[in-house]
Amino acid sequence: MPALSNIRVLDLSRVLAGPWCGQILGDLGAEVIKVERPGTGDDTRHWGPPYLKDQDGENTSEAAYYLSANRNKQSLTLDFTQPEGQRIIRELVAQCDVLLENFKVGGLAAYGLDYESLKAINPRLIYCSITGFGRDGPYAQRAGYDFMIQGLGGLMSLTGRSDAEEGAGPVKVGVALTDILTGLYATVGVLAALNSREQTGVGQHVELALLDVQVACLANQAMNYLTTGVAPKRMGNAHPNIVPYQDFPTADGDIILTIGNDGQFRKFAEVAGHPEWASDPRFASNKARVAHRVELIPLIRQATVFRTTAEWVTLLEQAGVPCGPINDLAQVFADPQVQARGLKIEMPHPLAGSVPQVASPIRLSETPVQYRKAPPLLGEHSETLLQGLLGLSFEKILSLRQSGVI
Repeated sequence: MPALSNIRVLDLSRVLAGPWCGQILGDLGAEVIKVERPGTGDDTRHWGPPYLKDQDGENTSEAAYYLSANRNKQSLTLDFTQPEGQRIIRELVAQCDVLLENFKVGGLAAYGLDYESLKAINPRLIYCSITGFGRDGPYAQRAGYDFMIQGLGGLMSLTGRSDAEEGAGPVKVGVALTDILTGLYATVGVLAALNSREQTGVGQHVELALLDVQVACLANQAMNYLTTGVAPKRMGNAHPNIVPYQDFPTADGDIILTIGNDGQFRKFAEVAGHPEWASDPRFASNKARVAHRVELIPLIRQATVFRTTAEWVTLLEQAGVPCGPINDLAQVFADPQVQARGLKIEMPHPLAGSVPQVASPIRLSETPVQYRKAPPLLGEHSETLLQGLLGLSFEKILSLRQSGVI
């Protein structure tokens, strides 16, 4: 039985951070009800191309972006700006354990769907809010978007080529990483609140802000600043605290060296044909290598160009030196380790026959992740949910549909 099979989640969130949390909870076995606007649904349904193709190679209505974050959910279309829609939300809340939302601060209060209003209906409710900047502070009323937060929160000051290099300048991460990390932290917060509820019987409000998450995830770079008062600069693929820890050119491409200690550097120097590097006072310790990176990096570059990436990987792996290629996504999903771990899966889909998905990285020995439902079509489960959970008749559902509530 899945770990969260006793949990029901009402997911009012859109785009990525909230839906990512909902998908993780769904993968762990929770019943997730995705509430979407009638007619349009989640914003990401329209963020294409690319779109999922059917068996004839034609585009379906399902954007790849939407498909990345919405499996193991049921779709209920519902306009909760209408009183009847608000009533349905409240009736569902009475039967749910978790509510996810990522509206602007106070956005749901106008409809009586804020935490204080809903906990009066269900005191055991875990109400998880995701905003750009949190409920207080001078930016509380601003909308927050991943790209903006990567810049405001410092990540882009650390990502990109050094100011001394051609093409210097700030660069965002190639996926909406702040959204993803916020979804992960939201999941942790929800699980912690569920565990607390087991002890107290009472739910709580879980609050996440994109900016908070981005600053928290600056990790060692934040500490580099806080302990010195000096803001770290962009270093391209180099590491501020470890040398050599970056990419190097090969005869046919590039290789990444991630040498984390002096013993590994000694082994690398031997494979590279320069054992003298390991005894050179400038390079013998990581502290010295960081201080003398300007001298060492060109020497390594001159050595790595004489072998192919595959040759380097083979030789260095045999020597116990961490390294790897820089793969594009075609190479990623063709990689034997990725295939052995089953990181690409296929799920049945009503429009395309099947839909590819990236597997969950969570491996649980007793309560494994289950892939039960492909990302749903818009409103695919509306009638089933309204009949099954709320006992609405066919006539009532038809009336709701005609009035645009569902």
